[in-house]
Amino acid sequence: MKKNKLSHDSNYLHLLQQIKTEARAAQARSLQRVNHELVQLYWSIGKSLDQRIKEQNWGSAVIGKLAKDLRAEFQGAMGFSKSNLYRMIKFYRIGEENLIFPSLMGKLSWTHISLLLDKFNDLPTHLNFYAQKTVELGWSVRVLEHQIELKLFERSGLTQHNFPAPVLKELGSALKDEYVFDFLALREDFSERELELALLKKINAFLCEIGGVFSFVGNQFKLTVDGDDFFIDILLFHRRLRALVAIELKLGDFKPEYAGKMQFYLSALDEEIKLPDERPSIGIILCKSKKRTIVEYALKTVKHPMAVATYSLMTELPEELKKELPTLEQMETLFKL
Repeated sequence: MKKNKLSHDSNYLHLLQQIKTEARAAQARSLQRVNHELVQLYWSIGKSLDQRIKEQNWGSAVIGKLAKDLRAEFQGAMGFSKSNLYRMIKFYRIGEENLIFPSLMGKLSWTHISLLLDKFNDLPTHLNFYAQKTVELGWSVRVLEHQIELKLFERSGLTQHNFPAPVLKELGSALKDEYVFDFLALREDFSERELELALLKKINAFLCEIGGVFSFVGNQFKLTVDGDDFFIDILLFHRRLRALVAIELKLGDFKPEYAGKMQFYLSALDEEIKLPDERPSIGIILCKSKKRTIVEYALKTVKHPMAVATYSLMTELPEELKKELPTLEQMETLFKL
């Protein structure tokens, strides 16, 4: 009897979980359809208003009256404010001139679109970049706003690297000339080890900053070559590229020997760790600063794909918070190293 009861409980819990999963999926699909219809409606309204402005010389007074009448009809709806009607006009006009943006509008919420329109009305290249990255990486509005504040567009595409075209295409927004780790708070005299552990403690934020399509493999990843042990600071796996990514953290200026060391790591990864169906491993060296000509010369001498970029941290930490920072020993205990 007890066995039957346990079996019944197990079946019940399984069914409950199944229904929850299906219900959440249905809710997500429903919200997506509602969002798509709403964005299409706003596009249509923007088109109608744009035509009347051009053909009948409608001005601010008419748009204001329309907003007032619509709000009276649809009480509680915030979408028919005067400013939002003008945003719909802007949405339609930009979409008419910009083929990329309309193709993404069914995948972006109106809140995403509003933010992009307000920020990049006269910058279509910026608008397309952030719209595509939002869809590609599934950014929330908050993450999108944060990436805009961090000037992701300006920092992308400038990284010094020797990647072949197929790798470069897949890496996309993972490549930056400077990575901003403003989610970290470290003392001024932090060590490479403390930087590594702090990044691991904020691993989700770290992965988001470097592109969001990485999986964490390990830190201080051990490679044994001819009986000697070597350790890679952070090892990731790029899911679309299907390649291991070795990351080395350096405190000061870039030095040419860092490229030689990374080349050794990548050779060892390809021979000892890489699976047959994976692409050759790539490396990213993160330094506090670099001299571009030195990096350029160093990368000319290496055969393995790698990039050299800089990083910046939180610029200033209040004195009262510095006392709350964990010590290196505490962070090592946290990660059981």
